[in-house]
Amino acid sequence: MHVMGVAAAALLAVSSSRDSLTEKIQARIAQEPGAVVGLAYVDLASGDTLFLNADSSFHAASTMKVPVMIELFRRSATGSFRMKQGLMLVNQFASIVDGSLYSLDPTSDSDTTLYRRIGDRVPIDSLLRLMITRSSNFATNTLIALVGADNVNRTMRSLGAQRIQVLRGVEDGKAFEKGLNNTTTARDLAIILRAIEDGRAGSPAATREMLGILMAQEFNEKIPAGLPPGTRVAHKTGEITAVSHDAAIVYPPGKKPYVLVVLTRGITDGNRASKLIADLSEIIYSHSTLRSGPILRQ
Repeated sequence: MHVMGVAAAALLAVSSSRDSLTEKIQARIAQEPGAVVGLAYVDLASGDTLFLNADSSFHAASTMKVPVMIELFRRSATGSFRMKQGLMLVNQFASIVDGSLYSLDPTSDSDTTLYRRIGDRVPIDSLLRLMITRSSNFATNTLIALVGADNVNRTMRSLGAQRIQVLRGVEDGKAFEKGLNNTTTARDLAIILRAIEDGRAGSPAATREMLGILMAQEFNEKIPAGLPPGTRVAHKTGEITAVSHDAAIVYPPGKKPYVLVVLTRGITDGNRASKLIADLSEIIYSHSTLRSGPILRQ
């Protein structure tokens, strides 16, 4: 009876802590009228989880670059190409609608360095790093053309991410007009990041390298901004008009990491969207680091 009583008390404490966490998150979201948020939180130490609107589909923006990275490592492992192999940079890409060519606008790209290298051969691993750390659209389109969007999706399904769709590169205007966009859910991005952390997304060496690239992310105004200075984070952001995301593995000192994905739409002010994500990150971090095993310390 005593054992059952302890177990029941533990379950009650877990339920109470999750309810409190949900209330805090929902209260913060409510401060942004019109905001739609999808959130997935998985604590790899305690098994604690929280999913809020986690299966709703969002425009993926640049979070889809993580699946592309995984596919690159997998294809390289099969000998399809070498990571040091150079790819010729040509600012022309084929629309998925009709194959017509379009070019990227350097002023719409968060990294402009590659536009000065058109006509040069640039190593695949250099393009990969720019795709993640500086969210280079030029690098992304070049790499999607190399591995194929269908192959990226097939790999994501094999990892358990059932709804994420990588259809195309960036700035395919004809596809956008027809509603053919890259989409994701918070749950799927959490599954993908956990597969990297757990070493299932590739070989041990490849997944360690993926984490290193994600940790070198240069845009840190979202999830990392809600964490104590110096906290390690492996993450990828994404944003387009009224859409702002961050998908992260957070490494609190002295404990196993947790996965946090926050997807938002409906906030036209990018700074407000970033602040919302940072605040939700702070709430989750406080909850996670106060926990000892599955029970919230009172």
